[in-house]
Amino acid sequence: MKKPSTAFAALGLGLVLMIGAAGCAGTEALADSDQPAIETLTTERGSAAETPAAGGPAKDEGSGGDDVTAAAAATPVVTYPNPYTVIYDDEDLDDHWNSCAASFITLAGDSLRFDGAGGSTDGNRVTIKAAGTYVVSGASTDGQIVVDLEEKGVVRLVLNRADITCPTSSPIYVKNATKTVITLAEGTENAVTDGDSYVFEDADSNEPDAAIFAKDDLTINGAGSLTVTGNHNHGIVGRDDLKIVSGTITVEAVGDAIRGKDSIGVKGGTVTATAGGDGMQANNDVDTNKGYVDIQGGVIDIAAGEDGIQAESTLLLAAGDVTLSTGGGSGANGGGGANGGGVYAGGSGTTAKGLKATGAVFVTGGTLVVDSSDDSIHSDNTICIEGGDLTLSSGDDGVHADNALEIDGGGLTVADSNEGIESAIITIKDGIVSVNSSDDGINVAGGADDSSVSGRRGPAAFTVNENNKLRIDDGYVTIDARGDGVDCNGRIFMTGGSLIINGPVSDGNGALDYLGEFTISGGYVLAVGSSGMAQAPSESSTLRSIMVGFDSVQAAGTLVHIADQDGNGMATIAPTKEFKSMLLCSAEIREGATYTVYVGGTCTGTATDSVYSGGAYTPGTEYAALTVSGIVTTYGSFGGMGAMMGDFAPGGAHGGRGGGGFPGGAAPEDGE
Repeated sequence: MKKPSTAFAALGLGLVLMIGAAGCAGTEALADSDQPAIETLTTERGSAAETPAAGGPAKDEGSGGDDVTAAAAATPVVTYPNPYTVIYDDEDLDDHWNSCAASFITLAGDSLRFDGAGGSTDGNRVTIKAAGTYVVSGASTDGQIVVDLEEKGVVRLVLNRADITCPTSSPIYVKNATKTVITLAEGTENAVTDGDSYVFEDADSNEPDAAIFAKDDLTINGAGSLTVTGNHNHGIVGRDDLKIVSGTITVEAVGDAIRGKDSIGVKGGTVTATAGGDGMQANNDVDTNKGYVDIQGGVIDIAAGEDGIQAESTLLLAAGDVTLSTGGGSGANGGGGANGGGVYAGGSGTTAKGLKATGAVFVTGGTLVVDSSDDSIHSDNTICIEGGDLTLSSGDDGVHADNALEIDGGGLTVADSNEGIESAIITIKDGIVSVNSSDDGINVAGGADDSSVSGRRGPAAFTVNENNKLRIDDGYVTIDARGDGVDCNGRIFMTGGSLIINGPVSDGNGALDYLGEFTISGGYVLAVGSSGMAQAPSESSTLRSIMVGFDSVQAAGTLVHIADQDGNGMATIAPTKEFKSMLLCSAEIREGATYTVYVGGTCTGTATDSVYSGGAYTPGTEYAALTVSGIVTTYGSFGGMGAMMGDFAPGGAHGGRGGGGFPGGAAPEDGE
């Protein structure tokens, strides 16, 4: 589908939020004529590049208009219309090596031997001083390889059945090199292990702090395997760019498993990581053009005490299979277990999110499975989901963006959460979304949530703002919530798509709960839940709604069927929880037509997300007959919202009728 250029609205204190188009932006609903004048900026999102846009990320310096306050001007907002992507050169991709042109390092217990040019030994340490290829084999109980080039150049370390242990420092320590490429020789098993207590050359330094530590660029490739054990702190650290191209890599660390300060790129291979801290982290928080993660392929499986994959600027999942477990999983009340030996210790302010970025999270493909005690996907700014197959279980929010969230494709299943999807501005343009939540299914409220490893399921610190908005233009959304199905501290606009809600049991919540207006001009809404706070779309809508309040609580699984005056089924649903109200909004509801509501009975159709399609409905009890008059037609009582709008009218048995259900007669197929 063609993705239009669009814009996000100003948020909170009037900070201008810039988000790129092509699926990752707000929508024209934010410029409706009946809305207050707010300043917006629009940027086009182009093809993948090394940087998000010419000149890097956008900064709002607080000079954009009268709505920007002095407080906003004092704190520039950095936004990322595009994700950063990693560029791989020939040295990164080439895992071939020539033994005739190589030097050799042979490990043997607490000693080692160097044969060739470009290096020297000092006891149990070999220092590589010149660019070239160095083949490492054998096993050491106390040995170290140091790369410290006298001139700029690239070093290739070929691990060829190498088992390197250094009890007091990093077994592989890159002090100075343009780039170091670690190649895992085909079919070989290799290991790098450090001790839990380091002896530093400089007493004032805390580096190196990982089993493999590089101050410059580091690449890992090859067709062998590598097991890294970080007993002191981290597993693999690259202080510049860290790239994983291929190979089978297993990392276990008391701190973070894999850290690339400026960037982490994963193109292929298999990465399995167990960490007391983060699984992967790009932590440059000084340069806004750095600190990014780009996943273009491979298989990643991470169990982390804190965040699964964390980036300071942007985090992109474009392809690959990623599985994350953080903080003990969605059922945990706190963070992960003890970290064991070494120096690593997480603080009370640490988090255990699945995917996390300070700037922006982009998901355009791949598969993602997250079981997190904190948010499964989190951004301090924005999130864009354009593709992929995502399954999330969270002890807090399934997907949380402080400022804006857009879904424009893919499949998103929030299997378990406190609140399913949460942001100040939420736009759904396409995709299949399924949410199960103990509180609100979709929560539109601005601000940062306050979850951390030491606390779960606490209320987020949100502000009510008329600029908070939910817009649904297309897609298929199902919600099963114990709190509000949709809670919008602002306004809702719906122009297309389907929204199915199995809402709350408590009268303190509603299937729909919004401030301002819910304007629907297209699409389909079917919602069941309690009646105390039940809401229908606003009178400003162009589609008509029928809302029914039942005189008693109906048991979970009780069929409710709505038929038109010709006996054609409009909707048949078997709610997942007990309920006392039902809402149907559809383009098929006509002014002046009469619709009959039945309770009970049977249906031979197929149930998808509790809604039946196809088959025949055999009625139970006729509960009400409503003649549509106006945009919203109601029957029954709805707590404090209104008096009885009709009389109880039981009906007799009828012949089989169409099962009703989704517009067009069937639930959407995967990917539609």
